[in-house]
Amino acid sequence: MRYLLLNKPYEVLTQFTDEHGRATLKDFVPVPNVYPVGRLDFDSEGLLLLTDDKQLQHRLSDPKFKVPKTYWAQVEGTVTEAALQHLRRGVQIKDGLCDPARAAEIPKPAGLWARNPPIRYRASIPTSWLEIQISQGMNRQVRKMCAAVGLPCLRLVRAAIGPLEFGELQPGQWRELAAGEVLELRKTSGTQRRF
Repeated sequence: MRYLLLNKPYEVLTQFTDEHGRATLKDFVPVPNVYPVGRLDFDSEGLLLLTDDKQLQHRLSDPKFKVPKTYWAQVEGTVTEAALQHLRRGVQIKDGLCDPARAAEIPKPAGLWARNPPIRYRASIPTSWLEIQISQGMNRQVRKMCAAVGLPCLRLVRAAIGPLEFGELQPGQWRELAAGEVLELRKTSGTQRRF
C-alpha cells in the first residue's frame, strides 16, 4: 500500500486529468494508482492525502467516521466572538446544517508560504485568520460557513488531516508517510490493520 502526503498548490485540480489543460495532481505526483482522499478545491491549498488503500480512503472521506480536518482561513473583516460562537454551534448553509466546528481566531500562521497570485487586498477592509476544524465534507463547506457568519474567505489552506500536518512540505512537494503515521491515521479513522 502507498500513502502519500502532498502540499497541493493553489489552482491545482484534485484529479489526475483535465480536458481543459489546467494543472492537476499528475503535474506533481509521479506515482501510479494512488487516488486523493476526499477533495480540496481548485482555489484551496494545503494537505492532500493520496493512497491506494481503499478501506482507509473510505474511512477518512466518510463524515460518519468523524476524522477531523483543520483549515486556516484568511477572511475579510474582523472576527467577532458572535461569529465564532455561531461556527461552534453549527451554521446553516444552502447545502444543509453544518455540524458544530472548532473555531478560533489565530495570528497569520508562521512560515506560511506566499500565495501566487496573492489575494486581493483592500486598504479599507482588514483581514483576519481563523482556524476551523470540521469532520463533515460538504462542497466548499468552510468557505460557505465563513460567508454565513459575515466573514468572506479570501484564502483557504488545509493544515491537517487527523494527526497529519504538512510540516516542511512546500507547495507542490510530497512525501511518503512513515509506518507510524499510517498507524496513527488508522487509529484516528477506526481502521486497524496489521502490516
